Amino acid sequence: QTTSSALKGAIQLGITHTVGSLSTKPERDVLMQDFYVVESIFFPSEGSNLTPAHHYNDFRFKTYAPVAFRYFRELFGIRPDDYLYSLCNEPLIELSNSGASGSLFYVSSDDEFIIKTVQHKEAEFLQKLLPGYYMNLNQNPRTLLPKFYGLYCVQAGGKNIRIVVMNNLLPRSVRMHLKYDLKGSTYKRRASQKEREKVFPTYKDLDFMQDIPDGLFLDSDMYNALCKTLQRDCLVLQSFKIMDYSLLVAIHNMDLAQREAVADGAAQDTRRPAAQKPLYSTAMESIQGEARRGGTIETDDQMGGIPARNAKGERLLLYIGIIDVLQSYRFVKKLEHSWKALVHDGDTVSVHRPSFYAERFQRFMCTSVFKKIPLKPSPSKKSRSGTAVPRRS
Repeated sequence: QTTSSALKGAIQLGITHTVGSLSTKPERDVLMQDFYVVESIFFPSEGSNLTPAHHYNDFRFKTYAPVAFRYFRELFGIRPDDYLYSLCNEPLIELSNSGASGSLFYVSSDDEFIIKTVQHKEAEFLQKLLPGYYMNLNQNPRTLLPKFYGLYCVQAGGKNIRIVVMNNLLPRSVRMHLKYDLKGSTYKRRASQKEREKVFPTYKDLDFMQDIPDGLFLDSDMYNALCKTLQRDCLVLQSFKIMDYSLLVAIHNMDLAQREAVADGAAQDTRRPAAQKPLYSTAMESIQGEARRGGTIETDDQMGGIPARNAKGERLLLYIGIIDVLQSYRFVKKLEHSWKALVHDGDTVSVHRPSFYAERFQRFMCTSVFKKIPLKPSPSKKSRSGTAVPRRS
């Protein structure tokens, strides 16, 4: 229960110091031991020869794997001065909608970054993941997995508050009309009454199947790129024995937004809000690059969203990303699964063996949620297209 402003201030002081001191270290390759380094600096309120004076209580700030995270930020095209400017120049904005995990969420004032408090176990797990995460990003920087830019810990008054800095999936400048947290499981996957009463509720799988029974239609290049990315990401998660992750899908309905603007009597603002800067940070850039070269879609005004349509033919922008990946499939989950399986049909339960979970997750996303816009086949192609059904291994 550190007061929020003190925590935000401590985070900004700590990050300013750690990024600044990194800039004096020469660029070099990331070594195995870099993943396990923890740097710690003490910030007394009266200041020291290394730290400025401040009006919060004394605190200690720890930075995990500074060199490795510097590499990740670079890979995503985030320059140190931009990172500092985004996170430390203006006050952080607290998001009221904390997740089911009870974490606190802050967003940087320019909308680029989310700061989330994580539990000790999750922070520990992220540290274990880093070497594999590094290997994966080198092979495939386009991913829908969370982009981790930093892991820190504020120690004050005998408490440890661990925070992770990630990409922001949902720019506040774009009005989201619907938001779903999807796992590909149907058991109890419906938003609670309490959730529904929120201004911007997060619905679940059963709600999706009820609200959008026909799914979301993408042009075929987009669809293939998205499913390929999901497949690669699921394989990575499976290899880490991670499960219970979700796909966050937020939908901006362009046609509805236009109607709303007319109804409000507002002249539609033609000046688009500045899109997010860093490489690969938007949903559109996260899926494979092939789709963009197709030239079938103009990406200038999509503000990073993936263009799609609903069954009514309305134009949508989708903002998506895989979330909640720091749950490892530990004993607790196994126990939870065997118990639920006894009471229910095991296959519909959301906690499952990682390989089964990944398989079911992908199948649900690429058959029920996302679909190809049906093309009117030309007679000559008809015979060929019959064989082009994507096989799932």
